[in-house]
Amino acid sequence: MMKLLYCIAGTCHSGGMERVLANKANYLARHGYEVVIVTTDQRGLPPFFPLDGQIRCIDLGINYEENNGKSFANKLLHYPLKQYRHKKRLAAILKREKPDITVSMFCNDAGFITRINDGSKKVLEIHFSKFKRLQYNRKGLWRLADLWRSKQDEKTVRRFDKFVVLTEEDKGYWGNLPNITVIPNANTFATSQAAALENKKVIAIGRYTYQKGFERLIEAWNILSPGFPGWKLNIIGNGEERDKLQDLIHAYHLDGQVTLVSPTKSIDKVYLDASLLAMSSRYEGLPMVLLEAQAFGLPIVSFACKCGPKDIVTDGETGFLAAEDDIKGLAQQMAKVMENTQLRKQMGRKAKEASRRYAEDAVMAKWMGLFDSLKKS
Repeated sequence: MMKLLYCIAGTCHSGGMERVLANKANYLARHGYEVVIVTTDQRGLPPFFPLDGQIRCIDLGINYEENNGKSFANKLLHYPLKQYRHKKRLAAILKREKPDITVSMFCNDAGFITRINDGSKKVLEIHFSKFKRLQYNRKGLWRLADLWRSKQDEKTVRRFDKFVVLTEEDKGYWGNLPNITVIPNANTFATSQAAALENKKVIAIGRYTYQKGFERLIEAWNILSPGFPGWKLNIIGNGEERDKLQDLIHAYHLDGQVTLVSPTKSIDKVYLDASLLAMSSRYEGLPMVLLEAQAFGLPIVSFACKCGPKDIVTDGETGFLAAEDDIKGLAQQMAKVMENTQLRKQMGRKAKEASRRYAEDAVMAKWMGLFDSLKKS
């Protein structure tokens, strides 16, 4: 039996990375792997997505997220000590658990985990593009820190036995690295069901953060809504920008048309009830919501941000891509799908067909092949 240990901030959030890990860990556990998940910020909360009973979870109690939203000086004061505790506690866990392979999800362990000499092979997987830190668009000292950390990332990834990115697009940005390989996310749902695409409902899904750019989606809806009475936009998620988004909905007098909806574990019903998925992100890795939407036969309209949408959406066939930051263009492309039932259903059928490229068995075969090759090396 091969033993795998995954390192992630927490499994308590409803984000795409947490969903991917839950699906992957459950699949591996069902196929005879021993899986351990080590977190830093679980805070006693249960996993948002169910985990197989065979999977063991260990929290280190570092709690980096306590300092989120605080000042630069606060981070500078607390981060080094938390890194010290993190390395010490994780090293003890690795030496006790003796995994064959340790996988970092590119959280706060990535900078030091390869220096822990526990005998395991080290794999790094990234769920965003190379430009993630620069796309935070922070100013002043934060901007300098993001530039410095981006340079450090280029050094960090080289130290791992394998570095896994989600798209060929992102692989090209990292350059000719000898340890880099591409393994996409897998479909969450293997389903024969497909949305009827007859309801006047558009959905968007994700955390209410700068990255997801939902304020831009609300602005796009404000542009198109006069021509589409009866249509609704539901934005499913939670996060620190909820109040900001709600204020924007009020300012545009879109109450009753645009609704912020809390996450649900019955996400399949959300997809089946919708007629279009919109994505307004500033950056991504390989968005799970796009894979899931296609699995349920939903057409997609998205900004062509880095990275993922261009890999998943065939422009004009399974949906439409708008130029980055072109809010008016996003509104126009959404309107095309909303006003034309025949086009919507044609795109939905092609989206369903395209989803087969990301079948779970095919994607997980790549992961298991990678693990086998590392264990033998």
